[in-house]
Amino acid sequence: MSALILDGKKLAETVRAEVRDNALAFTKKYGRPPGLEVILVGEDPASQIYTRNKEKAAKEVGIRGKLHVLPSETSEQVLLAEIDRLNADESVDGILVQLPLPKQIREQRVLDAIRPDKDVDGFHPVNAGRLASGRPALVPCTPRGAMKLIALANAKLEGARAVIVGRSNIVGKPMAQLLLAAHATVTMTHSRTRNLDEICRQADVLVVAIGRAELVRGDWVKPGAIVIDVGMNRVSFGATAPGETARTKLVGDVAFDEAKERAAAITPVPGGVGPMTIACLLENTLIAAEARLTEHS
Repeated sequence: MSALILDGKKLAETVRAEVRDNALAFTKKYGRPPGLEVILVGEDPASQIYTRNKEKAAKEVGIRGKLHVLPSETSEQVLLAEIDRLNADESVDGILVQLPLPKQIREQRVLDAIRPDKDVDGFHPVNAGRLASGRPALVPCTPRGAMKLIALANAKLEGARAVIVGRSNIVGKPMAQLLLAAHATVTMTHSRTRNLDEICRQADVLVVAIGRAELVRGDWVKPGAIVIDVGMNRVSFGATAPGETARTKLVGDVAFDEAKERAAAITPVPGGVGPMTIACLLENTLIAAEARLTEHS
């Protein structure tokens, strides 16, 4: 069989359209648009492109998006002062600090400094704790998007065996909480898990976010499983002799061509989870804005 390809680009367009409609209604009701502020420390070209795309995407759906670019030598104290300023600005509903940060800045201290109700990345310990205890929370964008893609596959999660490969705070752990809340039976695995291939073969839903190009082979996938590939790895190909120039391409953590012959549904890389991450960031910004102003009204 050949799997249903879960088109993240198309689904992201649907999410953005819903956000656009709701942002317009928000603006009419409160007299201002939802506000998203993105902070980038450093001049990394890839990060600059990514953060500017977030700013552009926000503006396209009626969210006031603004990017702050700080020099790479910015001190932790200066960055925390900027976060404090945005925390106090009531026209700002969402604050996002692009990771990774320069080595002189402690990442966790920065994430902890963002007000939980403006933490549209969902990384603050308060939001992580709320998610773990089943209370309303701002959910990290990538897991949020992954759950929408699983729904697109018409998955019946209650009682299903879900396996997550990767235990990061950004994807793996919140993904486990979301799947548990949907009544799946969840197994967490990681780079040191023994017999990882055998565990993956038991998964009705397999979510892979470990950062290793094509680690999960086709024969690791249970026939009929739903496979969500969160990986994004740039690999070289094409150079077979001295003097030839290698090209690069993006691949996931799953060997896509192999896995699609066994899975019922699978996300491609690129074009799967990636587009959903920014779409869900916009959705989180609107959720944060509505929650804050509803609470104050």
